[in-house]
Amino acid sequence: MRNIVFHDIDVNKTYDPVISLNQAWDNIRVPIIAPILRIAIYICIGMSIMLFIERVYMAIVIACVKCLGKKRYTKYQLDAIKEDLEKNKNYPKVLVQIPMFNEKEVYKLSIGAVSGLSWPSDRLVVQVLDDSTNEVLRAMVELECQKWIEKGVNVEYETRNNRNGYKAGALREGLKKQYAKDCEFVIIFDADFQPEEDFLWRTIPYLLENPELGLVQARWKFVNADECLMTRLQEMSLDYHFSVEQEVGSSTCSFFGFNGTAGVWRMSALNDAGGWKDRTTVEDMDLAVRASLKGWKFLFVGDLAVRNELPSTFKAYRYQQHRWSCGPANLFRKMLKEIILSERVSIWKKWQLIYAFFFVRKIIAHWVTFFLYCIVIPATIMVPEVHLPKPLAIYLPAGITILNAASTLRHDLPD
Repeated sequence: MRNIVFHDIDVNKTYDPVISLNQAWDNIRVPIIAPILRIAIYICIGMSIMLFIERVYMAIVIACVKCLGKKRYTKYQLDAIKEDLEKNKNYPKVLVQIPMFNEKEVYKLSIGAVSGLSWPSDRLVVQVLDDSTNEVLRAMVELECQKWIEKGVNVEYETRNNRNGYKAGALREGLKKQYAKDCEFVIIFDADFQPEEDFLWRTIPYLLENPELGLVQARWKFVNADECLMTRLQEMSLDYHFSVEQEVGSSTCSFFGFNGTAGVWRMSALNDAGGWKDRTTVEDMDLAVRASLKGWKFLFVGDLAVRNELPSTFKAYRYQQHRWSCGPANLFRKMLKEIILSERVSIWKKWQLIYAFFFVRKIIAHWVTFFLYCIVIPATIMVPEVHLPKPLAIYLPAGITILNAASTLRHDLPD
């Protein structure tokens, strides 16, 4: 009994939640978190390599196009077609659609620019599709249309009692009009787009010379690119889309998407593809994919630019990016089976459409950017047991950035 020692209980010892959390983190970090993070790194390496190879391929094509000094649209004899049109007076009838929704700031500019297009007035129909919910604004748009009607321009002002299908629904309803059915070509300009006077003369002849062409797409020129840092970054991103992605697609006669505006459709191609559908938020891409699966070819005219404005507020930019990011993935899910079973396009074009256009450019490009930089790299800092390879962290991203910059050296487009 004498050897028994009684220890005093430390009544001042308290529970420390920080120590408990550290102990819990140590218990799950090595056996659970580290293996998952290693798998995520391998996935990011694979996606980065796929994206890098795609960028290298497009850079090689662009380099060849620039070195040879020839683009696909330069092989057409536009002057001969123009002379034939002026001599025989056999101008095709053209419909120009301007969908708009509460466009208070730009409606005058767009209607005025389209109404000033150089084309015989009896062969041109300007269709203003106004889904505005503001009755005062509707009256102002209708008054602007009436002003151009009095000047001899064939302007049709159309409204709807609902907004079913949004832009796709408005365009679809516009094509159901009797005067629209008589047109051979249809052009879409969003409300903030202002085409030059000779736009039709620089696009329609391509479609007249090649009956296999279903779409002629022009590029965009941003009038407010230098307004702020956000618009400058948008210009850099979209310049890559036009100067590289669409130029490569056109030059290699492979698929590239319709941008939803500043493009000329052959009416028979649009109808053959099934017309406008509102099943996704990227109705323009949906139409282009369906037309491509029907065997129609597309042409991108890189030296023809149409002026427009970039979103200058974060809210508008966020809405635009959400649509462009989520819409293609949803469309890919809905059309994968249709693409695989299509009998009118080659195996190579199916592969290019599925792998390059949808999987790499529309899915992998977004996923690797978010997953790697926002999740994997920060997580490796918290899990020192996992090593982040330098090629993934430095070399591949730097290589992709350099290829993007080298392919889109800034230059002034012709006015």
